[in-house]
Parts: sequence; structure tokens; C-alpha cells
Amino acid sequence: MNIHILGICGTFMGGLAAIAKAAGHQVSGSDENFYPPMSEQLIKLGIPVQKGYGAQFINEKADCVVIGNGLSRGNVAIEELLKTDIPYISGPQWLYENILKDKWVLAIAGTHGKTTTSSMLAWILEHAKCSPGFLIGGVPLNFGVSARLGESDFFVIEADEYDTAFFDKRSKFLHYRPNTLSITNIEYDHADIFADLDAVLWQFHQLLRTIPPNGSIKINGSDPNIKELLLRGVWTSVETFGVDDPATWSANFNQSESGSEFRIYREGKKIGEAVWGLYGKHNIENALAAISAADHVGVAIEDSINALSDFQGVKRRLEKKEVNSSITLYDDFAHHPTAIRASIEALRKRHRESRIVVVIEPRSNTMRMGIHKDLLNKALKEADRIFVLAGEDLQWDPGLELVALGSKLTVCGDVDSMLANLLADLKDGDCVVMMSNGDFRGLRNKLQKVLKNQN
Repeated sequence: MNIHILGICGTFMGGLAAIAKAAGHQVSGSDENFYPPMSEQLIKLGIPVQKGYGAQFINEKADCVVIGNGLSRGNVAIEELLKTDIPYISGPQWLYENILKDKWVLAIAGTHGKTTTSSMLAWILEHAKCSPGFLIGGVPLNFGVSARLGESDFFVIEADEYDTAFFDKRSKFLHYRPNTLSITNIEYDHADIFADLDAVLWQFHQLLRTIPPNGSIKINGSDPNIKELLLRGVWTSVETFGVDDPATWSANFNQSESGSEFRIYREGKKIGEAVWGLYGKHNIENALAAISAADHVGVAIEDSINALSDFQGVKRRLEKKEVNSSITLYDDFAHHPTAIRASIEALRKRHRESRIVVVIEPRSNTMRMGIHKDLLNKALKEADRIFVLAGEDLQWDPGLELVALGSKLTVCGDVDSMLANLLADLKDGDCVVMMSNGDFRGLRNKLQKVLKNQN
């Protein structure tokens, strides 16, 4: 089948493209944005990408057009497509009908931690010689790709609650029909499509309705919104995981500058311990979610722990970049206040003697709308310096709304002034973390290049 993917450079759609090609389809795509890591993955796979949207795919006689959720009515390609009789479908529906319907699906859902937890779970299954398929919203360093078809009945998917397509406003995860479901946490997010937290919980409850009675649901037992979700009804056995509170799967941990050491308990009984290079309580919770999910498909606890000891992390999830000997630079995808706070806390424990310099681009729809500006104040207060890149489409003024951060805050309207301010402020020994869910308008690469040249 000749498939054309509109919005192919998104992490989900780019991964779907890789799986479709591995399944034997001819794949091409279109997108306005074309930047790493997905651009690199598509080039490596030899998948042709048309930059910008137009009617070219119609001339290529596509058998099917798969439409990403970033496109809406008014888009040139969508309008041209609707004039034809070419079949079109959403990415999640295509994935289920062509790949997932015959698989044991292990889904990782939640507001934060989905990408890292999915990557951990896929690596555990790989380490246990299960050869899973997976589709993850990032690039696990152990695999080097965001998606693959796999050679077994197991398929790990990052289950996103964002809507499916312009013609299907259900959450993506409602298409996946998982046998094993982990929910890391639930908070209000995606304010562009959800009116409030209750609207988010409604979609998650529809997901619970799809889990078979012989499946398994793993939840963060300390999350109050997940507790409220379960009160709406659940028809599948539930196990909890957590660090601070009693849970089916629990852990305690110590963190040093070289990594973390944690001990794992099941029903209060110690079952193992692990040492790894990741940091922060949130990553211990992610590990428990992955271990408990792997247990449901029969992976031995010892195998899961050994796999996590070799887990390398995920691109752009507190990914350390090599620059020079005097400044440490991290690239981080964090764009919600809770994730931002967790990253800062983890870096504070790892770099105890350093200034923590946060460079942030409020780029997600929710952040651009200013929904979380009060929470952002609290999330950033533990940083030593904060630089905010304010774009023209920002619907609030960081200089006014983040004024409580005082002299620690610098707001810049363009990349060049941001780079100049950063370079004037940085000192030997600083730890710099760049937080954005996009390409930071090229700032990240420019800063990295300058710092490398200072060696």
C-alpha cells in the first residue's frame, strides 16, 4: 500500500512511518517542521518528506492518507484531500487496525513520564529477549529509534491523551485496546482541547472501560486524581506503585552525584535492588511502573532490575550534552510545571555545588495560553538563574507574571538577545538545562556550538 502521512515529523507520526515501512508499505509524508530527532530518523529510513503542505501526495496516487492531529480544516492538504475519494484515517486508528489488533499491547499513559517509562519497559522486554515492537514519543538511547515493528506479540506504546485527528476528538489512547495499562499520574494539561481536569479524567475513564477483565492496570498510588478516576468505576485488577506511600510496588532510594541506588519491594517484601545513572524520585516511580507492567507479561523481577541497570535514558529527557569542561549542558523536553520542577530537583541533587541555570521556551499550547503561569513561578523558584524566551505568540507577559522570581529572571524576545545574555551570565561550574518541547528556534545548537569552541 502507498501511504502518505500528513504531519510526519511529529514524534508519533514519524514512529508510525517507521513501523508502516517495516510492515512492507510504501511511505511518504509532508510536514511544515523538519528537525531532530525525527528528521534524522526519517532520513535514515529513506522515507521521502515534502516540506510544507500541498496537493502533491494526490498526484502520487496515495492509496491511503494518514492524518496527524496537528492538522485541521483550512490546511491546504486537508482541503485538497477532501475533494478526492482517497481514503483517509487517523494515525492511532491506522496503527490499531494494521498492527495492534493482533498484539499484546502494553500502554503507558499519564501527564508526565510516559516517554521515559515506555522506553524503560521496551528495554526490559528487549533485555528479556521478548523482541517487542514499540512506538514512543522520544528516542530511547538503548535503541536509537523511536519505533519498530518488533518480532513478538508484545507491543509497548506511549498512550497520549491528546486528541486523535480533526475528525476524531477522542483521546489517541482510546484506539489502542491495551491488555496492560500503566498510569503514571494525571494533571490538567492540553488546555487547548480540555476545558478542565474533569474533561481529562473523562477521557481516562473511557480508557479504563477498554481494558479487559483479564488485563492489569498499574497506577501511581499517591496520585489523588488517579484515585478519583478509579471511583468512577474500574473492571480490571489494579496494582499500585509509589515511593512515599504504601503500594503494591514500592521503593526507597539514595542519590549521589554518580547516580541512584534503589531498593524495590512488593507487598512490603524486598525483592531486589538496582543502581543506575538516572536521577530523581520521578524516575524511580517510572521504573516501578515499568517493572510492574513487565511482571504482568511474565518477565522475572531480576531480569527487569538487570535491564534497568543498563538503561541509558531517552534523548531530550535530561540528556547531558558534551560541551566543555567548565559548564554542564542538559537538553530537556520538560514543558509542564510539574516536570520542570522535577528536573530542577534532580539536577540540584546531582550538581550540588553548581548554579542551576534554567533556559525555558514556553512553547506548548497550554504554556502559550498562560494556564500554568502561577505553577511555573513555584516550579522555577529553586533555580539560581532563569532565562525565558518569549515568542510573539505568547498570550501572557513572563516579565510581569514571573516577577516574583526577582533578579534571577531574564526575559528575552529573540534568540540572539537570549544567547548574548546567557553567554554574558554563565560562569565556570554552571549547570545549564534547556527546556522546550520544540527545537528552541535554534538556540540550543547555537549555545552548544559556542560552548564547545570555548574549550
